[in-house]
Amino acid sequence: MSDGTEEQVWRALGQVVVPGVMRSLVQMNLVRSIEIEDSRAKIGLASTAIPAEHHGWLQGKVKSTVREVPGVTDAAVTFADVKPNELNQIRQTVAVMSGKGGVGKSLVAGLLASSFAREGKDVGILDADITGPSIPKMFGLNVRPSGSETGILPILSKSGIEIMSMNLLLPSEEEAVIWRGPLMSKAITQFWEDVLWGKLDYLVIDLPPGTADAPLTVMQTVPLSGVIAVFTPQDLTEMIVKKAVRMARKMEVQVLGVVENMSYLVLPGTGERLEVFGSSKGEEMAEAAEAPLLGRLPLDPQLASLCDEGSIERYRSDALSELFENVTAILKAKE
Repeated sequence: MSDGTEEQVWRALGQVVVPGVMRSLVQMNLVRSIEIEDSRAKIGLASTAIPAEHHGWLQGKVKSTVREVPGVTDAAVTFADVKPNELNQIRQTVAVMSGKGGVGKSLVAGLLASSFAREGKDVGILDADITGPSIPKMFGLNVRPSGSETGILPILSKSGIEIMSMNLLLPSEEEAVIWRGPLMSKAITQFWEDVLWGKLDYLVIDLPPGTADAPLTVMQTVPLSGVIAVFTPQDLTEMIVKKAVRMARKMEVQVLGVVENMSYLVLPGTGERLEVFGSSKGEEMAEAAEAPLLGRLPLDPQLASLCDEGSIERYRSDALSELFENVTAILKAKE
């Protein structure tokens, strides 16, 4: 049988959606082998993270889909156990960090992921802020992830972003996670190793603030393309940014750049910029970090409203476009 027929089978399997995550078998990298002999196709799939009750349906769906390929009259489907981290193919992984809380680190992570998705990229968010996860709220997610003993399936956002967060696993979003460092580090490691991310162009990791166990675990466990440091224009900023940057450098992780959040407020009517928290320290922080200033994000009531509604993916602005262009340019240069 020709390679062209195998290619047609691949394309057909790209239309079969995995129950629980709503991405295709090909996108989740679950297709392990395709063999065609005498018009009969043999399809090998990984059963990773797929609940047992879905195996029969998936097997039947694959058979019926493949039989529609010209030159294929029958199909056999087999399953194999494969670890999620053996299936995950992530082109670039970017961590968003800050030296202190409350500077909008999760906001920047969510905006960057949403911008990637708008460009048609396959993107995921790993929410490593175990005790203060805000990503699900911003994206309007309140459903529990599915999976099996072999792995966990992330939740898909409205625009198709794969998301995994501790808040999605709790009985309610108000539940407190009262854990010591080792437990938080174990949870982050599981989010990296036991979640079936599949094939992604970008994985954005929302780090907890500071330089303690959790960010250390990410930098030791995950092969990062680099980190982005977020800060606000306040007096302690330089010291805090330097701490975060020095941590990244000690772990031999590149600082891709810095982002100033809450940089200014655009006054309605006049369009004048009011620097609510003092004059911008963007250039100073870029110099301190020895990395470029990627952008300045304003205090925007519309953005705050969209986050409260769980609709961060709908936000657009010139400031965000500039930030995204600068980030993508740096990441492309690393490829």
